[in-house]
Amino acid sequence: MASLNSYVLDLAKKAKAASQVTASLPASKKNRVLLEVVRLLGRKKNALRRENEKDLRNARKKKLSPVLIDRLTLTPKRIEEMREGVRMVAGLHDPIGRVLAAWRRPNGLKISKVTVPLGVIFIIYESRPNVTSECASLCFKSGNAVILRGGSEAFYSNQILANIYKQALRKHRIPEASVSFVTDTDHRAIDLFLQLEDWLNLVIPRGGESLIRRVARRSRIPVIKHYKGVCHLYVDERADLKQALRVALNAKCQRPATCNAMETLLVHQKVAPRFLPELGRELKKARCEVRGDRKTRQFIPWAKLAGKGDYGKEFLDRILAVRVVPNLDTAIEHIQTFGSAHTDGILTRDRAAARRFVEEVDSSSVMVNASTRFSDGFQYGFGAEIGISTDKIHARGPMGLEGLTSYKYVVEGRGQTRE
Repeated sequence: MASLNSYVLDLAKKAKAASQVTASLPASKKNRVLLEVVRLLGRKKNALRRENEKDLRNARKKKLSPVLIDRLTLTPKRIEEMREGVRMVAGLHDPIGRVLAAWRRPNGLKISKVTVPLGVIFIIYESRPNVTSECASLCFKSGNAVILRGGSEAFYSNQILANIYKQALRKHRIPEASVSFVTDTDHRAIDLFLQLEDWLNLVIPRGGESLIRRVARRSRIPVIKHYKGVCHLYVDERADLKQALRVALNAKCQRPATCNAMETLLVHQKVAPRFLPELGRELKKARCEVRGDRKTRQFIPWAKLAGKGDYGKEFLDRILAVRVVPNLDTAIEHIQTFGSAHTDGILTRDRAAARRFVEEVDSSSVMVNASTRFSDGFQYGFGAEIGISTDKIHARGPMGLEGLTSYKYVVEGRGQTRE
């Protein structure tokens, strides 16, 4: 344990020292490093696939679920998306040194509110190796140092990705500890990092609810979190039903294992007789299980009767909870009761209903006539995302560069003294 303590503390201290360098790097130098990462990701794509295959073989031996194996897999398309994400981050405006506000006091003092990096960010995540690249690029561009602790199931994939960043940093003579990867897979290391309030500034856990709750409970450092992604879509009585069918199928079936996939569909009782039978046919083709209330089962007879825990559950699978509701009020009340403040949407041509939904549904992203799957930093134009926050303090929703900054006040005078 003594050696593990030393390893963790040494990593944190080096990251802290590196953060003092990254905080003052000019945007041009940060961008050159990121574009070097893009080049290396392309040059080393075959090596990336080989390392990823090691993880996939281990995952199959451990009999991980198909959903987890899908999240773990680095296909050529996903590697190219990773490259595009880093390239996009390089093209974004530097978030550091921006003057958010400036004013002059009657005594002549000029006060400015200026953006600064947070410092050292510790990120804990599971399964998806592309998170390594997303987090490293965003943290570096925003002037922060990052310590990455990925899941053991993606160890080889994460390690080669971290080494690519280190190679790019080394080429430009920037401390490699700007992007650190925890190579010790001992779970006790996480708890040790969570106590280092003098060295780390923010913790971001990305993974299942149990991981996030454990981190939030044990950390002495501020934690950005979202416990669950219980996302809803509501098909209003004035919805375009062809559009609603297309959006609902995309929200549920395109990638059901993601936190922004729809988990519950609410349907107005006036359109349920026309909408649900066709939806049921398409869901059956997509091998998606339906768990509905008694009214839903009138129109989708093969649906299972929804149990007590099915509303408010994050399935992360081809399972959809469905409920027929009498009106917009009931739909909003259902979301307020069972939602997780992640992403919820309405499908309607009624502007007044859409406006009410937006005003009364208190989620980090609210969709109008669009799939919940768009709740994503890349889709919002952030290049990538560090995670999705359902908190309200500091950052909310998909977190891009701005979510990784704080600010300080700069006060300029001409020798003024306070009386």
